[in-house]
Amino acid sequence: MKVKTVKTLIDELIKTHVLPRDAFKTLLTGMTPDDRRYLTQKAQEVRRAVYGNDVYIRGLIEFTNYCKNDCLYCGIRRSNRNADRYRLTKEQILDCCRQGYALGFRTFVLQGGEDPFFDDEKIAAIVRAIKAEFPDCAVTLSIGEKSFESYQAFFKAGADRYLLRHETANSAHYQQLHPPQLSLENRMRCLRDLKSIGYQTGCGFMVGSPFQTTDTIIDDLLFLHDFQPEMVGIGPFIPHKNTPFRDRPAGTLQMTLTLLSIIRLILPRVLLPATTALGTIDPTGREQGILAGANVVMPNLSPQNVRSKYLLYNDKICTGDEAAESLSHLKQQMEGIGYRIVESRGDFKKGSNEVCMTSIQ
Repeated sequence: MKVKTVKTLIDELIKTHVLPRDAFKTLLTGMTPDDRRYLTQKAQEVRRAVYGNDVYIRGLIEFTNYCKNDCLYCGIRRSNRNADRYRLTKEQILDCCRQGYALGFRTFVLQGGEDPFFDDEKIAAIVRAIKAEFPDCAVTLSIGEKSFESYQAFFKAGADRYLLRHETANSAHYQQLHPPQLSLENRMRCLRDLKSIGYQTGCGFMVGSPFQTTDTIIDDLLFLHDFQPEMVGIGPFIPHKNTPFRDRPAGTLQMTLTLLSIIRLILPRVLLPATTALGTIDPTGREQGILAGANVVMPNLSPQNVRSKYLLYNDKICTGDEAAESLSHLKQQMEGIGYRIVESRGDFKKGSNEVCMTSIQ
């Protein structure tokens, strides 16, 4: 039987949005530089067919760095006694939204550790306040594992989207990254709950995380195809000096870009960020992420005095382009590579994957 070339597999992925496990392995391990260029080109074509040249911006508000969990990779883990902890008040969060709205942001992302101080009532009140003052804006939550009832309460308060990285779709790998109290089974339950309630739901994983293998990455890709999330957040693993993984190597720019392109072909309509972590490992990382098929960037709207305290990993960008005040520079960067930042909620575009592909066949 004739062995398929990597380019043939890329063409097959464009048409079917999934590959057999052995074909994914060939794709991930057998790429030449020419194959990567072809993959990038096709991912760009698919992305433009759905979203044109538009890049959506999300205003990120990191409102608490307290966390009850002790995940082995995370800089705000409970055991990190060197973390400078903080919480924003509801009024401080609203001030961030006001600043962001004036700059053109129409989606606000509330991200924080799993902080028991912010119970369901507090979170719902914050969401209601944002939606009351900014009814034309979307609210995204990224605050971890909750009960079905909690997710439902936030949704009723007005939350539109929820980001919950699954981190890895392989159960054994999940346990290598997390304390015994956390399980992949519960993480997947949360994601199913979010979808069933009606959220635009986001998942994702770290590229190059400790103990990750080609096989676990394939598990992730097959899960993404099966779950069909509206959003996928991936970025390179970057170690934090106050975690058990402090000496582990970081994930690579090349593999992250490759996976962004592959995910764009698996999920043509997905909202796909070029993350802060990508910009941290390479000065042009976010631009390269957009060119690889991403269509979202998330500048930081948090108050200046707390940005350096929300450190999930070493050397996070806390000034310059990551500051919302530098949005004009970010616009110039996107225009420089042929894209444009738009003032929009940037909702997921529903529709048939096959229909959106016709323009590039």
